[in-house]
Amino acid sequence: MITNEIAGIGTSIWLDDLSRAKLKGMDPFSLPARIKNSGVVGVTTNPSIFNSAITGSTDYAADISSMKLLSPEEIVKKLTTDDVRDACDLFSEIYSKTAGVDGRVSIEVDPRLAHETEATIAEGKSLWAVVDRPNLMIKVPATLAGLPAITELIASGISVNVTLIFSCKRYEEVIDAFISGIEDAHQRGLDVSKIHSVASFFISRIDTAVDQQLKGIGTSSSSELLGKAAIANAVLAYELFISKSSSPGWSKLREVGAHMQRPLWASTGVKDPAYEDTRYVTQLVAPNTVNTMPQSTLDALIDHGKFQGDTISPAIAESHQVLAKLSASGVSLNSITDQLEIDGVAAFAKAWQALLDDVQKARTA
Repeated sequence: MITNEIAGIGTSIWLDDLSRAKLKGMDPFSLPARIKNSGVVGVTTNPSIFNSAITGSTDYAADISSMKLLSPEEIVKKLTTDDVRDACDLFSEIYSKTAGVDGRVSIEVDPRLAHETEATIAEGKSLWAVVDRPNLMIKVPATLAGLPAITELIASGISVNVTLIFSCKRYEEVIDAFISGIEDAHQRGLDVSKIHSVASFFISRIDTAVDQQLKGIGTSSSSELLGKAAIANAVLAYELFISKSSSPGWSKLREVGAHMQRPLWASTGVKDPAYEDTRYVTQLVAPNTVNTMPQSTLDALIDHGKFQGDTISPAIAESHQVLAKLSASGVSLNSITDQLEIDGVAAFAKAWQALLDDVQKARTA
């Protein structure tokens, strides 16, 4: 199976989806089946996924009805943490077999707190305590306010999934925030071997935004760059990961059992039908990485994905050239990634608010 071949290189396959139906086997693509037959070794969630799961089915209606005296925020927290706890239990065997590397389930802090450091820290610690599972990861947006929150959560012994990373510049800040957290955790006397982290670097949204500008330029040279920006950007993020992983400072932390934060490729569902639907998986395979994908991409990968081995390491030189050509064409990748972060935070906050509004309607019906 191609997922096993990809895993053999060192890229873990996680599913970017969760619902009660998938947990309980009521869905034909249930998580137990995915674990057994599809090579899935972890799960990520986000506000949009929870909004779709809870408001898109009747599976949660009885629970919402039984909690009418609670606020919408309290109800949503109960529903989401219950599902995530059950998912953690489902992946516990994988977590044990991989010494904590995989078998991970992520839950995001309230996205409305993305620009509030202390509130994000408090929410992250609260979710960690409520779910109470060692294979949990707390998702924190990689905003400027999120960076010190990442450090403090890691320093408190909490495993973190840093989300909504679009640029290599911000990714470097995320790595530094993580390393600072590991240093602080070690100084506090914590067992740093128990702390794991991933950095979710978003892919497809970059091609969507860059391609739009390239098509507007409309030259033959700009056309040659279509569909190349997102993968090149991710390849250079991996180059940065390799550089940071081999630094003298990190070597000292590795000696005391610390695990380097792994790059995670997110938003790997292809949005442009002109492109191969598995490209953001098969072209982003390398050791010590994770790819979290929607169900449709996983299905496509299993059906017709082609294994090509490590596709990142050999592409580093060419990726530098691609981004240089983008800049020369007049496309500002930095401006695009800055806007994508703003849009990403806003989209998750909108989905979360929509979920709260729907729960409010259901509890008063």
